[in-house]
Amino acid sequence: MKGLEAIIFDLDGTLLDTIDDLADSCNMALKKNRVPERTRDEIQAFVGNGLGMLIERAIPDGRKNPLYGKILSDMRDIYSRNWHNRTRPYDGIMDMLKELSERNVQIGIVSNKPDAQVKELAGLFFDGLVDVRHAVGEKESEGIKRKPAPDSVLHVLDLMCVDRSKAVYAGDSDVDVMTARNAGMECISVCWGFRTRDFLVSNGAKILVEKPDEILELCLQLGN
Repeated sequence: MKGLEAIIFDLDGTLLDTIDDLADSCNMALKKNRVPERTRDEIQAFVGNGLGMLIERAIPDGRKNPLYGKILSDMRDIYSRNWHNRTRPYDGIMDMLKELSERNVQIGIVSNKPDAQVKELAGLFFDGLVDVRHAVGEKESEGIKRKPAPDSVLHVLDLMCVDRSKAVYAGDSDVDVMTARNAGMECISVCWGFRTRDFLVSNGAKILVEKPDEILELCLQLGN
C-alpha cells in the first residue's frame, strides 16, 4: 500500500478499556431484574457485537427469555449514565494517535455500541484528534449494518473522502478481522484488548501488535 491516508479503529478493547463500565452496567441491569450476575471475565467474552448480543449472551435462554427486552432496555439506560466512570484509553494510545494526526493520517472510529455513546466517548477522550463525525456507532435504523458487515467502515471512509485502498482497519476481536475482510481492507489485530493473541490467530488474524506504537510503525511502513 502506498500513501496511507486513514486508519479506522474499533473502540472497545482497541482504543479504550471500557470493560469495567460495561460489566458494571450489565450487572446492574441483571440485578434489577433478579437475574444472576456475571463475572467481569464472562462479560468481556460476551462483548463485541453490540449491547443486544451482550445481554443475549448474559441471560439464561438469551432472546427467548421473556425478560430479554426489559433487561436490554435497562442496560441501555444504565450504560448511558455510566459509560465513562472507569473507562480510559489504553497506555500509549494517545501518543500513537497524536503522531498519526501530525502525519496527516485521518483517524476514524467504528463500533457496535450505541452511536451516541461512541460520539460522546470520542469527544471526551479524543477531542482534537478524531472528528466526531468520523466516530460511528450502531446505526442500523439508518440502513447501515453493524459489524462484521462493512457498511459502517465504508460509511466513515466516505465521510473522509478516502478510498479503502488508502486505509487500514485496527481492532481487537474476531468481529474486527471479519469486518476488515468484508470491507476489503488490511486488518491490524491488537493483543491488549478483550481477546487473546491465540484466539485472534485462530480466527484469521494475520497482522498482530502488542503495543500501540507498533501500529504507528506499521502505518508508517504502509504509507511509504
